[in-house]
Amino acid sequence: MARRFASWVPFYEYDDSSFFGIDAAPAPVVAARRAGFSRLSALFADRFRRTVEQTAELAGSVSDLEFTSRYRVPFQFSGYVRKHLKTGSFVQSSEGVTVTDLDGNRFYDVTGSYGVNVFGYDFYKECIDAGAARVRELGPVLGAYHPLTAQNVRRLLAISGLDEVSFHMSGTEAVMQAVRLARYHTQRSHLVRFCGAYHGWWGDVQPGVGNPVAARETYTLKDMDAAALKVLRTRRDIACVLVNPLQALHPNTGAPGDSTLLDSARKAHFDRGAYTEWLKALRAVCTERGIALIFDEVFVGFRLAAGGAQEYFGVRADMVTYGKTVAGGLPVGVLCGKHELMRRFRDDRPADICFARGTFNSHPYVMGAMHEFLNRLESEPVRAVYRGLDELWNGRAQRLNERLAAAALPVRVANLSSIWTLYYPQPSGYNWMLQYYLRAAGLALSWVGTGRLIFSLNYSEADFAAVADRIVSAAEEMRRDGWWWTDPQLTNKAIKRRVLKEMLQARWASGSTSPIGSINSPRIK
Repeated sequence: MARRFASWVPFYEYDDSSFFGIDAAPAPVVAARRAGFSRLSALFADRFRRTVEQTAELAGSVSDLEFTSRYRVPFQFSGYVRKHLKTGSFVQSSEGVTVTDLDGNRFYDVTGSYGVNVFGYDFYKECIDAGAARVRELGPVLGAYHPLTAQNVRRLLAISGLDEVSFHMSGTEAVMQAVRLARYHTQRSHLVRFCGAYHGWWGDVQPGVGNPVAARETYTLKDMDAAALKVLRTRRDIACVLVNPLQALHPNTGAPGDSTLLDSARKAHFDRGAYTEWLKALRAVCTERGIALIFDEVFVGFRLAAGGAQEYFGVRADMVTYGKTVAGGLPVGVLCGKHELMRRFRDDRPADICFARGTFNSHPYVMGAMHEFLNRLESEPVRAVYRGLDELWNGRAQRLNERLAAAALPVRVANLSSIWTLYYPQPSGYNWMLQYYLRAAGLALSWVGTGRLIFSLNYSEADFAAVADRIVSAAEEMRRDGWWWTDPQLTNKAIKRRVLKEMLQARWASGSTSPIGSINSPRIK
């Protein structure tokens, strides 16, 4: 259904005459928005000149960059924003909790490098340098193992509480292998994923938008819902259940990004107790039905606790995937599992195998950096970081929310430890603009904007206070420029109705699914 709806949505965009007043704001508010946008545009052009120029050189040549540049904001606004408010994608150095761009601008980093950066960039630089020194004599010899691999395996088994390990080149690959092995050993066809959860970009775990082919052996169930448990108890074709613990922050919704922020419907809330009970219920049903329970900890692994989500929630899985941070900053995917699920062959059927190999699996330099990371994970300074971690980050989120509420600013934060998202309690069609005010204030955000802020655990109180000050000041400036003007008629429901009407007009005007121009063109009126 999602793919069908996506193929139906026509292209249209707001031009200069409509961009600043889609909510029927009065003329003075529209003028304030236009002036604020112009100031930001001039500031970006001056302050980020070299970084933007370097990014522009890659336009049309790097497909990842082409995609992210178009989907930073809702598509109706994207063309105008890309033309007048250009952002850069290059940084040249990192230090502490900051990154520096090509123009020498220093930003507090809240991108988290997609989850890699748990302990701070300096930590990972040291892991990579020390790990490279340990394996330099062997170099890029593939196939055979460097001796450090054995030590890494022992530590991973101790952390996961499982029996065997396999190494892969990415988190996506590790999840693919976990599902493949579960199907092989259970002799069942289907996997279960929960609504909104991300498990990599491969087809079976992406049954909706983004996958051109239907996922035919996948059940997408509702998270934290008794009906999902009933399905698990009654279906006989389920091989495994995939759990991404990050969904505890926003169950049954996709990863939040500003590209869909057309209204203020985005919500998030983390209830550790409730999610723990849900995982326990899942564990019981999977045990009862012989279903493999797989924790996909590629994103959150080692951020919540030294033993990962299994330790944090007190629930043991049959298989666990790790990635991102565990290789000390280098690319990797790791799968840990029980003996009976990890074997790739059958003793009594020698031709019946479950094949999986990878050229760069167990690369010596990856094993070296991983060895350094796992060594440090056991050290007292790192163990100390985990003590009181929830209290620290929950307290920081609470204090920031209190400041935002006291200033009557229509933005709030929700968090799962050091993973945050911003949401907006007041209806508005311009919430996505906040990401640009935050960048102007000196925060480095990922391409999803305010949908996800990821703090490294080396943020001091002074560092966090500086970030909080910038969030508040950016929100105040955005309010002064009129973007959060509202009246009683402006509800989330009304915004959705307006957007639906625009889509119908655009579809009718085009007469087909082909792209059309401005929403204000004569063809659409």
